[in-house]
Amino acid sequence: MSAGVWWVYQNVTNSDFNSASFSEDLDNETGGNFADPALILYADDDGSHGPWHFSAETRIGTGSFTSAANNNSGDNFTVHKAWIGYDLTEETSLKIGKSQVPFGWKTVNFWPGDGLQGGYGDQMDVGLKLSGDAGAIHYDAAYYHQDDWGEDSTDTVDDNDHWGSSATYRKIKTGVLNVDWTFLEHHTVGASAQYGRMQDLVPVAANNPSASNDEGTHQAYDLHYMFQMDNWSAKYRFISVERDFGGMDALLGSALPDPDSGLFDREVENQRHVVEVGYNHNNWFYYVDAGVASTDTTGNDADDVQFIAPGVRYQYGPGWIYFEYLQSDGDINAYGDVYESDFDAVYVAFDFYF
Repeated sequence: MSAGVWWVYQNVTNSDFNSASFSEDLDNETGGNFADPALILYADDDGSHGPWHFSAETRIGTGSFTSAANNNSGDNFTVHKAWIGYDLTEETSLKIGKSQVPFGWKTVNFWPGDGLQGGYGDQMDVGLKLSGDAGAIHYDAAYYHQDDWGEDSTDTVDDNDHWGSSATYRKIKTGVLNVDWTFLEHHTVGASAQYGRMQDLVPVAANNPSASNDEGTHQAYDLHYMFQMDNWSAKYRFISVERDFGGMDALLGSALPDPDSGLFDREVENQRHVVEVGYNHNNWFYYVDAGVASTDTTGNDADDVQFIAPGVRYQYGPGWIYFEYLQSDGDINAYGDVYESDFDAVYVAFDFYF
């Protein structure tokens, strides 16, 4: 068992949003705020159980990166991951429970680096995952029955707010394949693909669960490249997204007529390009995440949107301090589509593990 704590200082310098957490005017007046503390509890096996393994992480506090309105606990408390694993061979393992979805690569720090990866970044879903290595090739094959515990949670934890809500829809019955090939020393290329269903939760929220269906479908593929040599690292990924809400009549009946819902057509299509470059020097790691996204959804007139998030991470001993800046003119909404909005902010995050 081990534990950790973290919190963040945030100062919003430019924002199209009015809520207190994202208000430019409020932070101009107050000078920003310290927020989102969390206590994190870890439990991992010590290697004494032969081929059996386990790993769990529980978070408590507003910094848990969970959504109380859409998670299984109804509070700022979440089981970020919890899986049991078994080594089938020396090179192959099987996990059951809530584990990380093997789709592309993950950023140095979830936020603000996640940027326009929304919905396909650091996801944690519930199901089965087979992972293995064969020479220079690493592979994963997974089936995720749902994206969180319970009947109506849409909580993927870190990568939240891109797969509906407990009152709209959620992702279920998803198959995922991933292959990474280190074809030259320091150079790895990979491809990931996922396909699954989407469940209409509007009837469930209206206490009519028998009217719910999973007629919606989603699919995405990811092509990525990773470079690592000495102190330098670089990553690139291209993500193509399609979601078809056809047949989800209750959802379409409530969302399509609403111009503020973020759903413009029953078929959503978009593409994202994301890069990350980093340099490590002693206890310091300098990095920048950046990306662009464009929509092909009928009725969505958003222009291409971009973000850039430079940062510095310092390891001071029992933890890290992150100094980061985000500049963006758009993001990804709950239906997985692109929208325009200006948002710039400074972040200083602190963590300590014991």
